[in-house]
Amino acid sequence: MPGGRLTQQERHRIAAGLADGLSYAEIARRLERPTSTISREVSRNGGPAGYRPQQAHQATVRRARRGAPAHPLVDRPYGNAAEEEIVELAVSSGMPRMTARVHVDLLLSEDGRRTAAELTRRLQVSPASVSVAVNLLVQYGYVRRERDPQRRCDVYAVDDEAWYHSIVISARQTLETAHAAMAAAEAFGPDSPVGRRLVRGGSFLERVIGDMRESADRWRPLLT
Repeated sequence: MPGGRLTQQERHRIAAGLADGLSYAEIARRLERPTSTISREVSRNGGPAGYRPQQAHQATVRRARRGAPAHPLVDRPYGNAAEEEIVELAVSSGMPRMTARVHVDLLLSEDGRRTAAELTRRLQVSPASVSVAVNLLVQYGYVRRERDPQRRCDVYAVDDEAWYHSIVISARQTLETAHAAMAAAEAFGPDSPVGRRLVRGGSFLERVIGDMRESADRWRPLLT
């Protein structure tokens, strides 16, 4: 796997990959580079929509000459390579990219709390994008919404209990699917091929979710 700084040719290939709509992970695979290298390169040089390989190469040369010190994570805008790596993992598991970015930014904040305005500024996106993302996170139990009476605004918070609540919500939704499958089996007839298939699938989901809930309840004290 190549190491060291990206070459100018690699930067042109990154730009081509972005233009083709490829993910950071796919671009990284084609260049035989870590995904974090690609995400960091793009985020530091205009983002996916504004990335220009020639300007990115020149900016890297200038930074190397200056030897500018890095700022602490808490003072920098979004774009740290570790953050981008976690975002890519969340996206690969099915979470929308903007939702993943908001979630990771909250997870890595000092106290796990940010206002919508803070998220908008750090992620450099529109308030509407942040609103859609946090609403989805709240819906699935990853984040809770609190009211700050002093600043008269909502604060979005994530803590260790969020992991438990997200599992409970996911389990409940999957259990609803299991029950729907069993109800459909009755409509088709439990002895029909379709009915038997639905009963087996529903029973499987029902038992797996039962085990998951018991495990979550048993290990919940680890979060406190």
